[in-house]
Amino acid sequence: MKFETYSTSSALVERATEFFMQTAAQSIQAHGRFAVSLSGGSTPRALYERLAIAKFSWQSIHLFWGDERCNPPEHPDSNYRMTAESLLNHIDIPLENIHRIPGELSPAKAAEAYEQDLRGFFGVSPRFDLVLLGMGDDGHTASLFPDSPALAESVRWAVAAEHTTPPPPLVSRVTLTFGVFNAARRVIFLVSGAGKASRLAEIQRGCDYPAARIRPTNGEPLWLLDSGAAGLLV
Repeated sequence: MKFETYSTSSALVERATEFFMQTAAQSIQAHGRFAVSLSGGSTPRALYERLAIAKFSWQSIHLFWGDERCNPPEHPDSNYRMTAESLLNHIDIPLENIHRIPGELSPAKAAEAYEQDLRGFFGVSPRFDLVLLGMGDDGHTASLFPDSPALAESVRWAVAAEHTTPPPPLVSRVTLTFGVFNAARRVIFLVSGAGKASRLAEIQRGCDYPAARIRPTNGEPLWLLDSGAAGLLV
């Protein structure tokens, strides 16, 4: 587990933008495309807004999502809608390169449809070039919540997940599973705010929260933190 701490959230976003663009260039040069799993949340939104104005070609980039709420894509709580408003509506990317989780379907059907899309794209093994993740105050990541049955899934790539404890919105979700995240070439966490500091310190000490179970086979995840989130690390 590698931590990088920045004095402000803006500095964190600049580092994440640099990392995203460098990884994309390396991936396209290596195998002709860049497949990335996006995250919801306020810090990723700032990253997407920054990417939207960068001098950057999106023609060989494929965008997926690590999780989604089971709402229509135009719903205010949709991760897709947030990404569309902050990024997709401002860039020239082929429509077939946008791999949305169909949150308007029932959770089980949405998960099944999304897994079919993933398997059609990757074949026998999921291999994202980059996964972006965040962490909730309870230690969850994507929609892998503490004590959720989804934590034990070892076969499926995408599953339905329930969110039954605050904070809201308490709606059904679809999430990628640990096997997919841990198969990625690179994983970065974007974590900001003092409200995350105590949980992050517990993870550093070895507590088994879902976010701590992200252990890519290709190397340790990189945690990009602002000073508030990193305040209790040793």
